[in-house]
Amino acid sequence: METGNCRMNGGGGLDGIGGGGDDSSNGMITLEDLESFSEDQLSDSGTGSLEEAGEMIEDEEQQDGLLRYWQDAARGHQVEVPRDMAEPIQQITSNNNGQHDREHVPFTLIARKEKCGDMLYEKRHYEKAHWACITVHEDTYEQSICYGFMKLMRYICQQNSSGSYLGMTIPILTVIRTDENHSVLSRDVTVAYYLPTEYQVQPPLPSDTEISIEEWPATIVYTRSFTGATNEVTIINEISAMAEMLDSPAMHVNDSFIVAGYTNPAVANRQNEIWFLERP
Repeated sequence: METGNCRMNGGGGLDGIGGGGDDSSNGMITLEDLESFSEDQLSDSGTGSLEEAGEMIEDEEQQDGLLRYWQDAARGHQVEVPRDMAEPIQQITSNNNGQHDREHVPFTLIARKEKCGDMLYEKRHYEKAHWACITVHEDTYEQSICYGFMKLMRYICQQNSSGSYLGMTIPILTVIRTDENHSVLSRDVTVAYYLPTEYQVQPPLPSDTEISIEEWPATIVYTRSFTGATNEVTIINEISAMAEMLDSPAMHVNDSFIVAGYTNPAVANRQNEIWFLERP
């Protein structure tokens, strides 16, 4: 893995995205709310019917509920979620109102190592593919992945040259770098989003100049699952645990690793993987 970008070197909503909140916070439209609209208000809104007005209000209330949930969760990491994230959060949560399926990054399983019935790690092959990447330099890992993912969400949700919702893919990857002893994480964290299959040949260009489209080469990955929060301590622990399980640690890139996230950064009990990359 080159340390200057988000490219993998080697021989590839999030489920629960925006989830975990209490449904009651999303709000429901009531008869009183509908009756409070005058005919003039309905005419001005351009909806022309009580039913459409109700759908519009309910949509706005759902956006507000999801935004509040993300804001509350993000404050625990000293991250502020701006108001303009309300629509991207709702789009990714519903995957554009159910018009898209969440696509998993495709791979071929090569081998699985087990011990006493427990899976220790998997060896996978990922084909070369295009990824949208952004490198962030916040004070903590949690802050970096939150801010990086918010920028990628805007790219996914129409801030791209196609002007369309691209669709959510999982996992979202974060490329991390460590010192020689694997005891300290670099502040440079790259967050990466796999372009859906229909956009792999001609990826839409991002409006945000901080986001780049990278073609990552095919690579062999050794991966192990873990749950819970991802921070400097848990990641260092997972790297150490994985290194002890591998038969030939020297075969892998030693200073760059990947955390694959299958649930959004606001969820406490996240589903994650640590990835070691095989040297080319």
